[in-house]
Formats: sequence, C-alpha cells, structure tokens
Amino acid sequence: MAELDRRAYASRAGTAAEIDEGLRAHMLRVYNYMGLGLALTGVVAYFFSQWTLSDPAIAQAVYGSPLMWIIALSPFAFVLALSFGINKMSFGTAQIVFWAFATVMGLSLSSIFLVYTGASIAKVFFITAAMFGSMSLYGYTTKRDLTSLGGFLFMGLMGLIIAMIVNIFLASPVLDFAISAVGVLIFVGLTAYDTQKIKEAYAEHIGHEGLGKLAIMGAVTLYLDFINLFLMLLRLFGNRE
Repeated sequence: MAELDRRAYASRAGTAAEIDEGLRAHMLRVYNYMGLGLALTGVVAYFFSQWTLSDPAIAQAVYGSPLMWIIALSPFAFVLALSFGINKMSFGTAQIVFWAFATVMGLSLSSIFLVYTGASIAKVFFITAAMFGSMSLYGYTTKRDLTSLGGFLFMGLMGLIIAMIVNIFLASPVLDFAISAVGVLIFVGLTAYDTQKIKEAYAEHIGHEGLGKLAIMGAVTLYLDFINLFLMLLRLFGNRE
C-alpha cells in the first residue's frame, strides 16, 4: 500500500511539474507576441511620423482631414475581429491579423512623436515597462483571486471612457489630469488581473488544440494594457514639443 501511495504521489508531482513547465512556455509565448507587437508598433509609429513631418502637405492630409479618424479608430476593428472571430480563424490567419493590428496601432500612435519630445517618450516607455512588469509578475505569482478586483476595474474603465468623452467638450485641464491619474491606477490593476486570467485560461485548455490562438489573445490583452498605461503616463509626465 505504501508503495502504491508513493507511486501515486510521484505521478501527481510529475503531472504538476509538466503543467508548470507548460504554463511557463505558454506565458513566454504570450510575452513574446506582446513584445514583438510593441516593437512593431513603435517602429511603424516613429517612421510614419517622420514621413509625415517631411512634407507639410502630407501632414495636413493625414492629421488635418477625416483620414485621421480612420487611422485612429481602425485598431478597434482588428480587436473586434480577434475577439469575436478568432475561434473561426486558423492559427496562421490569427497571426496575420495580430501583426496587422500592431501595424495599424503604430499608425494611430504616430501623432505622439509630433506632440511629445523623443526623450520624454523614451522615459515614459521605460517607466511603463517597469510598472507593467512588476504588476504582471504579481498577477502571475499571487495566490489571491483577483476576480472581484476585475469587476471593480471594469466599472472604473467604463467611467473613465465616459469622463474622456465629456472632457472632449469641456477641455478641462483639471479633469484631464484626474483622468490620467485614475487611468494609471486602472491599467496597473488590469495588468495583474489579466495576467492571472491568462494563467487560468491556460489551465482550462491544457491538452486542447488552439493554445497558439489563446496565446495571441493573451498577448492582445496585455498589449492593450501596456499601451493604455503608457498613454496615461505620457499625459502625466510627457514633455510637449
């Protein structure tokens, strides 16, 4: 009987080790997609901004016409396509949509190089990376269930969006500062919450097909957390041209 117990314990320990190893590989895949997506976005944003600055007529055509709104809103179309259609996509198609999304987001964010100094953009990027990394690590390692926090953060995000829309018409510097400060707190919390949810999603799909697409969706989620945290911090600490 003791021998059987030892074998059962060894089997469970081996299974747990395999799960941990698989989870680490999955999370590494998520972070790799996210990191490469951010790199692509940054490169596209920089070179597109430099191209528009090279000719005032181009800058006017891009940023002074309805084309600006198309560029700004087009990333949402890719997010919706991935969110609602990824189950019907092949893994290859999902990858193409993800890289296209990162590229279009670069076009959308190119205007920050026209508004803020390059030094402040770099400074805020590294601040964002440090905050994001620490909170994602917390979400990965904590034993605390963050589900209730997620509901609170979602309500806060809805309130933040409403406040941003209202401030388009009010143009209040005080409200803009409050939006940015609260936005930092919300996206810091969402980074930890979403990291934990990515872990849980992996646990639910062990042995199933589609882990590659699951990694892409996890990368999109963390990518958006990073970008939004970066933009909120840039509004607080960025130096304008």
